[in-house]
Amino acid sequence: MTDSLDYVAILDVAEGIARHAGAVLREHFERPRRSYSKSSPIDLVTDADRASEALIVEALRSAFPDHYIHGEEGGGYGPSPDQTPYHWYVDPLDGTTNFAHRFPIFAVSLALSGPDLQPILGVVYNPMSDELYKGIRGQGATLNGRRLRVSQVPDLAQALVITGFPYDAWTSEDNNAAQVEHFLRRTQDVRRVGSAALDLCWVAAGRCDVYWEHGPKPWDVQAGILFVLEAGGKVTDYEGAFSRTALSGQRILATNGLVHEQALAVLQLGDAAPRPTLAR
Repeated sequence: MTDSLDYVAILDVAEGIARHAGAVLREHFERPRRSYSKSSPIDLVTDADRASEALIVEALRSAFPDHYIHGEEGGGYGPSPDQTPYHWYVDPLDGTTNFAHRFPIFAVSLALSGPDLQPILGVVYNPMSDELYKGIRGQGATLNGRRLRVSQVPDLAQALVITGFPYDAWTSEDNNAAQVEHFLRRTQDVRRVGSAALDLCWVAAGRCDVYWEHGPKPWDVQAGILFVLEAGGKVTDYEGAFSRTALSGQRILATNGLVHEQALAVLQLGDAAPRPTLAR
């Protein structure tokens, strides 16, 4: 990977694209809409997903014709992926089920990474709250211009944790239900709001202390992983390694760092993990 690119300028372009895509989502939000099933009845896509991705891909291809683009809805675009060190991971609407039900929590996520899934820079834009997260590796990450910092919660018993469920939750035995129960008994509370990109942003911003999930894809998590790391947090797989598994979103754990080992114990030991002692 060379350092010849102007990452600040590229991030500015990505921010503009994300904001335009967010405007498309806002425009579609109040319209009558149809949703379509993809891999399962709970894996949805809408016309807004497709319109947002079309805008993003056209803009990225125009600005960076020698970069490869991984799009959630349309697949790959640009030169052969093995011919360029620069790969964009695009989620045009992370939180489609929320969007389809008019639940106003969803985001546009763009990340520029190497072929090794090491994120270089990223943008996540929540168009309904007008919150824009962005960052560059080694240069920090911000929310609407304010530096992101993970929380200082020191113990899992005091933590607010967040997660998601796979699209095969109806049929899979490994559908995260058991892990939710295990965390519920060892933390202050558990949240599930339906956008992996925003889940990671909220860990980076200190709004949540732990995020885990085993089903996302790289376009869901690449930008958010960068923000958590730049905000002082920690990201690994369920075995505790900073691996391609984690970077791709499979079996990913992101925390403020202080509670990481405790969270790993819950994922690895299940109901045998230590529980907090109730104060008397």
